[in-house]
Amino acid sequence: MSGWAIVAVVAIVVWGVVQMVKARHRAERGIIVDETGKESFGNAVRDAETEHEIEDLRERIKVLERIATDGNSLDAQETKRISAEIEALRDKQPGKGE
Repeated sequence: MSGWAIVAVVAIVVWGVVQMVKARHRAERGIIVDETGKESFGNAVRDAETEHEIEDLRERIKVLERIATDGNSLDAQETKRISAEIEALRDKQPGKGE
């Protein structure tokens, strides 16, 4: 057997071992590779604490979105305007504070 043939066989064996190690690593972590080569997490098992934390973060995001959008909506601006007009009328009432 020539030297190049031995190098080729060793390279093929090393490549195969590397592929097996990668596959084992992905399987242990629940990583799935689709036909296009894109990696994603499969049905990864999450513990209850992680699920609770994710749900808490989702609730926080909902609150932040509501805060960011409610104050800027037309209805909120109209409510602020009407409230300011009412306060101005209260301040103009005769005999107030006397």
